[in-house]
Amino acid sequence: MIFIGIGSNIAATGFVSPEATIRAAIDLFDDFGITLVRLSKFYLTSPVPASNQPWFVNCVAQIETFLSPFECMANLHRLECAFQRVRSVPNASRTLDLDLLDYNGLVIGNQGALRLPHPRINERAFVLFPLSDICSNWVSPLDGSKIEDLINKLSFNDIIKPLN
Repeated sequence: MIFIGIGSNIAATGFVSPEATIRAAIDLFDDFGITLVRLSKFYLTSPVPASNQPWFVNCVAQIETFLSPFECMANLHRLECAFQRVRSVPNASRTLDLDLLDYNGLVIGNQGALRLPHPRINERAFVLFPLSDICSNWVSPLDGSKIEDLINKLSFNDIIKPLN
């Protein structure tokens, strides 16, 4: 299974909210060789690391694609650009953040911009809770940890609230 982490904390031009930006991006998946299979609930989450920037809206999508992991990541970056994503400093506010979290359990070390699974997947509440919504039996390809165990190990310094 292939999973993408999706987030936004500022609306892209022409959209009323980060959630609307995310929904519009998901609607364009097919144009980028990506098919949506399942979508988690949306969550309102505090910035990581803690800062005074706006809170994020996050979710996780299970997808299918004919693209390789490298092509998929490149297309995710193109989709981010279509929604005015600017990569300035790490952890800055963003209109759209698309992270390739897991690609069929592949483990890929540091090869350019791509590492699989995502290097911080095991420690991020804003990824693990939505991922658990759509794949409660997910297991980390790195160490075989069950998602339930990873959630139980979280420090909960991050605040995460389901939307709707």
